[in-house]
Amino acid sequence: MLTCCILLGIATMSRAQGGGMRMSPEDRAKQLQTQLKLSDDQTAKIIVIYKTQAAKRDSIRTASNGDRDAMRSAMMPLMQASNKQVMDILTPDQQTAYKKMMEDMRAQRQNGGGGGGGGGN
Repeated sequence: MLTCCILLGIATMSRAQGGGMRMSPEDRAKQLQTQLKLSDDQTAKIIVIYKTQAAKRDSIRTASNGDRDAMRSAMMPLMQASNKQVMDILTPDQQTAYKKMMEDMRAQRQNGGGGGGGGGN
């Protein structure tokens, strides 16, 4: 459950940083590459994970017909699986940094950080 909330926070942050537009799988992976100092091989693998996730997310969004609760419950297992796949690619030090990054985003989201208010990244 926590992992899902964290990943939903990433999606929210991605939209906020992208001017309301979702970041592409490549952009998301490049952002992780910069923050976690990923190798090119790790980044390429994460791009594949994010592309697969995006395709499944879009089909879930279409199938839910605007029902946010249905969409959220269908996306939870998808996001958890994607997060596990990403974690499996990372080194132990990168995993620690990734978890902290996710926790920080989750905390920021819980404190109302999804809007235009005081986030200082």
